[in-house]
Amino acid sequence: MADDAIPHADVLNSTAQGQLKSIIERVERLEVEKAEIMEQIKEVYLEAKGNGFDVKVLKKVVRLRKTDRAKRQEEDAILDLYLSAIGEI
Repeated sequence: MADDAIPHADVLNSTAQGQLKSIIERVERLEVEKAEIMEQIKEVYLEAKGNGFDVKVLKKVVRLRKTDRAKRQEEDAILDLYLSAIGEI
């Protein structure tokens, strides 16, 4: 039963095992940092809401600013075309 305690431990050499463990630990630390940052972002949006800003629109502005201006203009033109085609504008 002792051989079953660590199944497949012999598949990777000790260097590879160490690298794998290091990678997993780094990802885990980054996941913790990501959760902390997401909480901070949430707090900023709550602050904005408390100051009377529309959080949904703020999130849209942030998303749009990430997009290349030319790409955004192209998407807007296509959106206008589609809305016009169905009589929405």
